[in-house]
Amino acid sequence: MPLTRQRRFPRSRASVRAARTFVHEALADWGCVDRLDDITLCVSELATNALLHGVPPGRQYCVTLTLDGPLIRLAVRDTGDHPAPASPPTPDACSGRGLHLARNVADDFGITPHVVGKTVWTLFKTDACAARADRAGSALRN
Repeated sequence: MPLTRQRRFPRSRASVRAARTFVHEALADWGCVDRLDDITLCVSELATNALLHGVPPGRQYCVTLTLDGPLIRLAVRDTGDHPAPASPPTPDACSGRGLHLARNVADDFGITPHVVGKTVWTLFKTDACAARADRAGSALRN
């Protein structure tokens, strides 16, 4: 049984730090810190991207973290209509590298469009968490 934590964040600069803290605490609670640096980098980049390009004024974005056996899925959903950039930035660009960094440190990466907004997700393989997830799922069922 997968373990999932989800939280909504407001459209504010402070929310990126709050999203990192949320993910860090969830992974620590699950005992899954072997990919902590990679996942922290990705939540920073995906939350920043949602904040700058995907969250209209007055709306929020949602961070979901799921542990399913050896897989950790980080997803950030926004409600904006700004598409995620498809091509890498030019070498002299001052920004635009966040999604490319996330794509390179994660084991898998994708963008799921919705009628309103999109979800940008990353997937991380971690053997260290598989047994813990199974035990935690068993404890929840008992």
